[in-house]
Amino acid sequence: MRQHTRVGKAVQRRRTVLTAVAAALGMTAVLAGCGMTSGSDEVTLKLVAADYGENKGNSSQKYWDALVEDFEAEHSGIKVDVDVYSWKDVDAKVAAMVRKGEAPDMAQIGAYADYAAAGKLYSADELLSVPVQSDFLPSLTEAGELKRVQYGLPFASSTRLLFYNKKLFKNASLTPPKTWSQLAQDAGTLKARGVKYPFALPLGAEEAPAETLIWMLSGGAGYTDTAGSYTLDDEQNVKTFDWLKNKLVTPGLTGPVAPADLNRQDAFDAFTRGEVGMLNGHPTLMKQARAKGIDFGMVPMPGPDGKTSATMGVADWMMGFKQNGHRDEIGQFLDFVYSEKNVVEFSERYNILPVTTSASDAMAADSSHKALKPFIEELGSSRLYPVGKTSWAQVSAEIKKRIGGAVSRSGSPGSVLGSLQTYASAAEAAE
Repeated sequence: MRQHTRVGKAVQRRRTVLTAVAAALGMTAVLAGCGMTSGSDEVTLKLVAADYGENKGNSSQKYWDALVEDFEAEHSGIKVDVDVYSWKDVDAKVAAMVRKGEAPDMAQIGAYADYAAAGKLYSADELLSVPVQSDFLPSLTEAGELKRVQYGLPFASSTRLLFYNKKLFKNASLTPPKTWSQLAQDAGTLKARGVKYPFALPLGAEEAPAETLIWMLSGGAGYTDTAGSYTLDDEQNVKTFDWLKNKLVTPGLTGPVAPADLNRQDAFDAFTRGEVGMLNGHPTLMKQARAKGIDFGMVPMPGPDGKTSATMGVADWMMGFKQNGHRDEIGQFLDFVYSEKNVVEFSERYNILPVTTSASDAMAADSSHKALKPFIEELGSSRLYPVGKTSWAQVSAEIKKRIGGAVSRSGSPGSVLGSLQTYASAAEAAE
């Protein structure tokens, strides 16, 4: 919980002294690192954020400009300056600012762990009021922790469902699979009817870690154990990739492009052309498929014997930097950002899942969000990448390079997963 009164008084005393000194010298003193000039109590916060828009007309800059206008109308003395960058640039932009000693007050980007480990971030309980902090979905709160302290504030989230082409399934008299064996049987039937990609398996570099985790969770394991240690070569993970290789890839049920060379967007594009029977997808695929006139259905990812107990989730992160000392003002702004109204508005605008319980409940109860409801329901039991590990970026990059080889005709799932585990353990030990 923030101690706003105590901090506010201390800041005010400091401002009063500095203002008096500046006045005595007969000059305008710029107070470096405080985001204000002498004679003014106004603080300007700097936020660097990622762009979720598809074009300039739907840029996240418009969302932030409107939100900031509403915030400033209610909070005199605090201004917020927001710069929005594309996803390909925003992480590097923040990293460069931090290296120069010019960290923004807040950043909304893809990862937080390195900054938290370096002691550069405020913890969640230093920034947020108790009702706001406790409103985050539990699985997202846990993913935002480093050594059991939350530094990453989930900002946007998504999960995955199994999409299937209703027309192709109807023509083949198929029903959506509930088990792995049914999935393989359906894929075999679709192949026999000339479907190009009976099951699209994108293990290419674009998003191999996501597809990998989907299948690992489906098989009952994952990237880490309950203690947070890497377990890439867990016996269940090896069995999962053995099944993928022997039951889907080797029989030619994953299409003409080898999984190691198939990227996620390419698989999505093939689905919107009507060339894919089944694939794992997130909410944005709904919009893409509808735009191309594809009639699709969505079901939870099947497991070996039925529905899996957990599905893969992903999240992007908000964080507050300590450098400029604006803890109280950052906290006030973020409490506003995470109000139910603002979380729902952002989720609606960009077809992204809400990160708070209140917004999730509101959207699930709204009939206009019927299509998102299955994703929202899955998010509560989702498991995310081990983003709280500073080694995860290295491990993720290595998975992108190697995991496709686990299901290649000449590859060995056990060998590939074993080598990845060795790499992950070494990266963890080097932290």
